[in-house]
Amino acid sequence: MKMLVTGATGKLGSKIVETLLKSVSASELAVSVRNPEKAEGLKSRGVEVRQGDFDHPETLVSAFSGIDRLLIISADGDNATRIRQHTNAVAAAKQAGVKFIAYTSLGNAEESSLFLAPVHRTTEDAILKTGIPYSFLRNNWYLENEIGSIQGVLSGSPWITSASTGKVGWALQKDYAEAAAAVLSGSGGHDNTIYELSGTPMTQEALASALGKVLGKEVPVQQVDDAAYADIMKGAGVPDFVVPMLVDIQKAIREGTLEIESNDFEKLLGRKPTPLSEGLEQIISSLSNK
Repeated sequence: MKMLVTGATGKLGSKIVETLLKSVSASELAVSVRNPEKAEGLKSRGVEVRQGDFDHPETLVSAFSGIDRLLIISADGDNATRIRQHTNAVAAAKQAGVKFIAYTSLGNAEESSLFLAPVHRTTEDAILKTGIPYSFLRNNWYLENEIGSIQGVLSGSPWITSASTGKVGWALQKDYAEAAAAVLSGSGGHDNTIYELSGTPMTQEALASALGKVLGKEVPVQQVDDAAYADIMKGAGVPDFVVPMLVDIQKAIREGTLEIESNDFEKLLGRKPTPLSEGLEQIISSLSNK
């Protein structure tokens, strides 16, 4: 059986590959990357490195050739770019005769109001239309997404949010990576499945409180409206084009989009996701080591 992971040099992709290498031989694993030079380390460990560019479908057909189980990691970029790239990848998988497709999607993708959701709905639909057995890994929210806010607190700022009492199912990237690796390497049992991967939903206040306990100090929470949040983000140096996205995320959280109760992590990992306090400790440790 031959497995392939796209985007294997990215933050999530690299974690998935490292997890896979703990349970499968390097000869069973291939990766598809835009720039093979960035994957020299994997090549030296016996992983087959293939060149595949989501903007050049012909490279993807070649990259996916002979692959039994494929993991498509969602790409970066604006929605139109991502939809085009993902559609290219799915079509290439069909043309190459891939037998199983796993895809890193978004929590509650079918109904989500988050601005990212159309990308994932379109991609899931494209995969369904191929008729290839699939697994949609609907990732809620990475705890690492909050690094900017954590850094702000470390520098003396309050935790700033316009999400009100909306809840998020945060979990570490490594937990999502382990879940993806379990599905990709699993023999059977994952065909035509949807996994809602979510930590225990909690509010911004609860997250700030957990952070305060780790830091040994009180972390004040400043609840603001969307306009004030946008102004504060601009003042913090966030690029203008990013600010509306951050505001939309806060709005979606406020509306309950990421409040997802699920035990699917336990189904795939045999355990609950890493406790939030432990995850925060790991992030703070990584920040202090930079």
